Amino acid sequence: MEKNILKGNLKIINIGLKSFTEAFEGKDKGKGSVASWAHVDFRPPLISDASLFKIIDHRREQIEAANKEAMRRIFSGRPFLVSVSRAIDVIPGMQPNSIFHAGPPVDWENMCGPMKGAIIGALLYEKIARNAEEAEILAAKKGSIKFSPCHEHKAVGPMAGIISPSMPVFVVKNEEFNTFAYATMNEGLGKVLRYGAYDEGVIAKLRWMEDILYPVMKRTVEAMAGKIDLKSIISQALHMGDEVHNRNRAATSLLYRQLAPLICKVSNADDAFAVLNFINGNDHFFLNLSMAAAKSMLDVANGIKYSSIVTVMARNGTEFGIKVAGLDSNLWFTGKAPIPDALFFPGYSKEDANPDIGDSAITETLGVGGFAMASAPSIVQFVGGNVSDALKFTLSMYEITSSENSAFQIPYLNFRGAPAGIDIIKVIEKNILPVINTGVAHKLAGIGQVGAGVLNAPTEPFKKAFLKFVETIK
Repeated sequence: MEKNILKGNLKIINIGLKSFTEAFEGKDKGKGSVASWAHVDFRPPLISDASLFKIIDHRREQIEAANKEAMRRIFSGRPFLVSVSRAIDVIPGMQPNSIFHAGPPVDWENMCGPMKGAIIGALLYEKIARNAEEAEILAAKKGSIKFSPCHEHKAVGPMAGIISPSMPVFVVKNEEFNTFAYATMNEGLGKVLRYGAYDEGVIAKLRWMEDILYPVMKRTVEAMAGKIDLKSIISQALHMGDEVHNRNRAATSLLYRQLAPLICKVSNADDAFAVLNFINGNDHFFLNLSMAAAKSMLDVANGIKYSSIVTVMARNGTEFGIKVAGLDSNLWFTGKAPIPDALFFPGYSKEDANPDIGDSAITETLGVGGFAMASAPSIVQFVGGNVSDALKFTLSMYEITSSENSAFQIPYLNFRGAPAGIDIIKVIEKNILPVINTGVAHKLAGIGQVGAGVLNAPTEPFKKAFLKFVETIK
């Protein structure tokens, strides 16, 4: 038996830092050299206390059964756009002085710049304040405005996520479970309210959306008998290059085809032209619908004892928060919101970027968005990176999810179902964090979008949720 391994070709397995492989990368093969090598991407668990995992193992059968039921409910969901209405008329808990926002709860003094800017804009839009200075004073006055997370009212909003009483909202019904979710209509990209801008042009667009877009959409959806199948649109869009978070061009086009004939039928020529032109020029028009569809599908998993599936990921520009199916639905588990690695618009850099913000990570929570980036390779032109990165992101998400969604298939992976059902146990055990692609707002109020990028969720919310989960199942 050969005792001196250096006399033969080495076969190396490297575990840990990949930089250790640099010494033998590209070396010629031959006697005494490296014949082959492999790198194992090993990561220690985010929490190393073995006693906690013993508790998990003791309940493993119950956890797996609970997660199977959670995914059955989620996959059974059938979200339809059934109506368009004013927020105060349909969203539970909305009052005349309410303003709902993205992410977990946050007070005015702790809000980031773009969220404050969006609230200022909402107060101007509602004519509660006459100017920005008056709006700031009113917002800072305790009790004057009732701030609350959209998620606590069955609603979702992109970026700052602001919903005020007069705003038109989509009403989405999960027909399988008779539950509802709500979202505003998308303003388009650039200098818009959801990115914290509030100048006259922003407010004018919001008023046009209320005065023209809203009544046209309301009549159109009513004429369609409330049967716009959002799950079907998402499924088709994934086959056409979308991931329905930062790329919604195909989904918006599919929706447009359904809406256009009836928009022309129920509207005068000028209004029909204006509305069709607006939707045609706004590739993100479907985004808010994809978010509401995801919300309506995920909410039905809440309250399943022993389930470790995440039902909410949301950011308010200050904190990143999650909720878990098997834990009290009133509980948020939070950590500091990270700043995305982004492709910035000319003249801007990471120094200008606000920490991650928005409820749009509900798409990733469902298993699309960043989890389905392999379906949307062209997204890298918008968020940075290359096509191989898009594939890598999707493949890594299979490691931390409970199942695969056969309704949302990824053509590039031979129509494999998208990774779905983020499992906090797997996140902790494997030290792999959910990937999210996102827009980037300027950190100062009033400026708007400055880029788009990709980031991983922070560790702290998952650690907190895991510890609470273990405590609950003891």
